[in-house]
Amino acid sequence: MTQVHNNKSLKSILGITLMTAALGLTACSTPNPDVKARQDMMKSYGDAMGVMGDMVKAPDTFDAAVVKEQAAFLAEDSKNPWSHFEDQEAVGNATEAVWSNTDDFRTKSENFQQATAELNNAAQTATSVEDFKPAFVAVGKSCKSCHNDYQVKKED
Repeated sequence: MTQVHNNKSLKSILGITLMTAALGLTACSTPNPDVKARQDMMKSYGDAMGVMGDMVKAPDTFDAAVVKEQAAFLAEDSKNPWSHFEDQEAVGNATEAVWSNTDDFRTKSENFQQATAELNNAAQTATSVEDFKPAFVAVGKSCKSCHNDYQVKKED
């Protein structure tokens, strides 16, 4: 009986050790808080653009309230990610150019904020896709221009 109890204890200790090791590896792979914040924000921007983009592709699905909400979110939140690029150690998917070409990076971030503000203005009175589509396209171009120069290229 003691042998069975000892085997259970050994299995329990081994299980706890493996779980602790796995948690330690997970903690080591946790991204820098600035990188995570940027990535989370950019994903949210992509989600908002996707919602509106679906309407642009299928104008009969236009929903003014949803467009207003998504555009307002983008305009308000567009001010937030840039402070998460201050730490040069928080690289993530950013290229070195973020820190070596700060004037252009700052200009592109300002252009993005301006484009989202214009989209928000158009969206607040939109009665059809055509009312916000040009501003929506401008936001997409702004995103792309920054990603072209300052995001590590994904290998296909």
